[in-house]
Amino acid sequence: MDGLSLRSHPLRAALAEEMHVRRLPRFAAPCRLMQIVTVLGEAGAGSAGAHFEAVAMRLGLTLAPATKYAVVDLGTMKLVLERHTEFASYTFVREGAFDEPFASGVFDPAATAILADMPGDVIRATQIALYPAGTAPPDTATLDRLFVPEALILCDVADGKARVMSDFRLNPDGFGRLLLLDQGLLRDEPAQLVLRLQELGNYRNMALLGLPLAQRLTPDVTRLEARLAGLTASVSERVSQDDSLLDELTYLSAELARLLAETRYRMSATRAYAQLSLDRLETLGIGRIPGYQTLADFTERRLTPAVRTCDSFSARLADLSQRAAWTSELLRTRIDIALAKQNRDLLESMNTRTQLQLRLQQTVEGLSVVAISYYAVALIGYLAAPAHAYKEWVMVAAVPAVFAGAWLFARRLRQGLEE
Repeated sequence: MDGLSLRSHPLRAALAEEMHVRRLPRFAAPCRLMQIVTVLGEAGAGSAGAHFEAVAMRLGLTLAPATKYAVVDLGTMKLVLERHTEFASYTFVREGAFDEPFASGVFDPAATAILADMPGDVIRATQIALYPAGTAPPDTATLDRLFVPEALILCDVADGKARVMSDFRLNPDGFGRLLLLDQGLLRDEPAQLVLRLQELGNYRNMALLGLPLAQRLTPDVTRLEARLAGLTASVSERVSQDDSLLDELTYLSAELARLLAETRYRMSATRAYAQLSLDRLETLGIGRIPGYQTLADFTERRLTPAVRTCDSFSARLADLSQRAAWTSELLRTRIDIALAKQNRDLLESMNTRTQLQLRLQQTVEGLSVVAISYYAVALIGYLAAPAHAYKEWVMVAAVPAVFAGAWLFARRLRQGLEE
């Protein structure tokens, strides 16, 4: 069996390992978790990988340079490191009973030291508390103390095996709060549930990154649409010069290309993250509790309009780009037709001038024959001077022959030049 490795695909091990990342280690209630998610921005995933290595070295561990996922045992708690394309997450898991679900300092000082130099900007920070099965649900007073009453989301998940409570608001400490009540979760189900809930929130926030960009650039798209409409009208009505219209269309196309380059990745990422959020939402097995909004209500109420706004923005840009291309093509066709007419007129003018030149050449040729004949006859007269009695007769007799010879010479010369 040693030879089996020789036939393995170079990515076989990496692909097999990929199926085991993006998960939380098994834990049981009662348990508290804290997750920090940072957007890496231009620094890229490499900065997160370097930070993961630095954290591991600080703890006396070794991570591979391309590590995307790692679980580090910190003694009283565990740290889960995850690196994605655009963001990285740091999840601290601490099992054990607690009185206050969201008490400060639970994960210090280890968390403070690890997060002090993490790369990127925080896009989401969440504190999570999981109560064990058999615990009485928090009363109204407790919920009002922990969450904003009018924003409270309360519903069953995992087909009734757990209950979720949150308002998804930022608290003064900068964290959101998520309270879970175990109602029959087994083995890996607590970790899977927390992972799905966090992925739902993380992907939702990443999807919403496209909304401010679309809102900020929408006035630019509206301005370009109005300008293109005016240029198209000018093309159809011939109210301005074609070269100036082409210059303006070129500038407008360049602006569109800039907007497309600036937004294409973000808009496509928004669609991808939104779909991932909706996929996670479907797997949660949400059950409604009368009087409260559910996770599905909260997510779809804002995520769907935001994604549709981004889709509409992208569609407007694509449509505007296509219309600009059509208008440019129409104008170029008109310019090509005008150039073709100019070339035709120029060729006709050249043909007329050529015919005039030919006639002039024929006239000059005739005059040249006459001049040559005149000088040739005069030369014969000089030669016949001794016989002055017959000089005039000789000159008269030579005229036809000389004229015919000069004409034949000129004709052959012209034929040679034409050939």
